[in-house]
Amino acid sequence: MNAPLMDPAAIQQQAHQLLAAERWADAEQLLRQALASGTGPIPLWRQLFYAVRPQGKIAEARQILEMIVQTVPGDMSARFDLSEILLIQGEFGRGWREYRFRYKLDHTVMISRHVQKPRWEGQSIKGKTLLIHDEQGYGDTFQFLRMVAWARERSGARIILEVNHESFSLAQRISGFDDIIVRGTIPPPFDLHCELMSLPMAMGLQLSQLPGTPMPYLTPDPQRVAHWRARLADLPRPLVGLVWAGRPTHTNDVRRSLKLDDLAPLAQVGVTFVSVQKGPASAQTATPPAGMSLVSLSDEIKDFEDTAAIFMLLDTLVSVDSSPVHLAGALGRPAWVMLPFMPDWRWLLGRNDSPWYPSTRLFRQPAPGQWGPVLQAISSQVQTLKAGT
Repeated sequence: MNAPLMDPAAIQQQAHQLLAAERWADAEQLLRQALASGTGPIPLWRQLFYAVRPQGKIAEARQILEMIVQTVPGDMSARFDLSEILLIQGEFGRGWREYRFRYKLDHTVMISRHVQKPRWEGQSIKGKTLLIHDEQGYGDTFQFLRMVAWARERSGARIILEVNHESFSLAQRISGFDDIIVRGTIPPPFDLHCELMSLPMAMGLQLSQLPGTPMPYLTPDPQRVAHWRARLADLPRPLVGLVWAGRPTHTNDVRRSLKLDDLAPLAQVGVTFVSVQKGPASAQTATPPAGMSLVSLSDEIKDFEDTAAIFMLLDTLVSVDSSPVHLAGALGRPAWVMLPFMPDWRWLLGRNDSPWYPSTRLFRQPAPGQWGPVLQAISSQVQTLKAGT
């Protein structure tokens, strides 16, 4: 007699516990057995996706999502997950189209910008005014400001650029807008609008077109650079900037952030490490790793203008995937990025360079949670940097 089939609800609960414990392979095995016939409840397929994606099984993850989207076209969460899989595979055309569902999720619908004007879709609108407004995090703003000038050229419109307060002064020095305002102020009259991160969809941005604008497209404040040049003048070179933690509230922060102590393998005689870490993690500079010559600028940095000026004076930045990486890249400054095994979509797969930022190098975990090889590889590069100074 065949054993009775397990209740799907019981399987779902067991898989949930395994996923919460990050026992992805065990969850995958359980779910594959339950779905062996090729059919089954959509929630179990969703869990299978959550089990295979962290293991780097991108092709299988995509197949699952394609099936879910075809079966349940209104599943906005699946469509957004599919967009990130498409983008990380470099399939920008369809990826950008699916990415538009980012504000249809239960937890994001309330933060969507509700504009009573049509969205620009890439057409010529000469004689009209286009409002381009930023969204999401600071790194996203730095990354996609490159497209403002491109949008003006494509649209033929008068451009109003709206950016967050923290990025405003840097954004004032880019090209491509006719008027710039701080987010939260009432904009002048406009005819159409477009979110900053919807510009790639509107203009059909392809991977082969990157970096898409002359580099660098952000510039520092000369007075701030002069200030920080005097501040850093007596420090022995090379100067290596450090950022080891991102925003704690980020959904993937547990996998992308480290502690300062974790960077101990980088410590070596003859190198000055400079902390540009902000937020709660900056307190860790009080007890740097043994043997690391560390100068903390964390408390002296008032804003992104200070950070940008400092980056102009460093020999390189070593950072986790956080906004300083995008700022350095947009400034055309060298940055070495420590990436988790399953990185954010914008870093693509299997490459140590970034088409977004020619000055950036990527150091990837060879397996989930393995920072050791990443730090050893960067330590070797620091030695090379030291030999060249």
